[in-house]
Amino acid sequence: MFLRQVTILTLLMMTLGSMVQAQRSTLGQYGQDGRYSLNPGDVIEIQYRYTPEFNQTVTVQPDGFVSLVIGGEFKVSGRTLEEVRKLLLARAQTSLESPELTIALKEFQKPYVVVAGEVLQPGKLELREKLTALQAVLLAGGFKDSAKSSQLLIFRKLNAQTAEVKALNFKSVTKTGDLEKDLILQSGDMILVPRNRLSKVERYVRLASVAAFFNSVLP
Repeated sequence: MFLRQVTILTLLMMTLGSMVQAQRSTLGQYGQDGRYSLNPGDVIEIQYRYTPEFNQTVTVQPDGFVSLVIGGEFKVSGRTLEEVRKLLLARAQTSLESPELTIALKEFQKPYVVVAGEVLQPGKLELREKLTALQAVLLAGGFKDSAKSSQLLIFRKLNAQTAEVKALNFKSVTKTGDLEKDLILQSGDMILVPRNRLSKVERYVRLASVAAFFNSVLP
């Protein structure tokens, strides 16, 4: 009886942890003050009150930078619109007299995950709510007959250079019903369903290499 209570408590803790992690992933694009932080792919509009000839609409590049007529190149990814406005205003003051400017977010990169490999419909999936790795595979059309479903790899960005690799055994999950072993996804996660089982999987890999690989295998 005692062991059963411990097991139930452990499962509840794991479920709660997964829910908290999912909540964090949903809030991952927002700063501590709750304001939206810019990401690559976002489109911002910059308008100068007295010098409209310098107005621009720009897309945040994959490296997080933008290139502006006034201000040159600087990194905006991870910063709020107000932080970017203050930085740009400081730069503009070296070229313009008493500049006034506003910045607006015109388009933003919606949270998504990528599923590639031996699935019927590889590609991006918009992350609208809590989504697990198994659910993502099913939304991508499910496993092909050639898939090695006993091994599934999830690549998760840790920083600008590194991604962490997580491996799941889906046969164990689906046969035993241990759904707590499934992984709740975060925005930007990349899922690979391999054709052959990989005997050795590195825990950490270069993010640029992972991105290049997924770009090469996606339709």
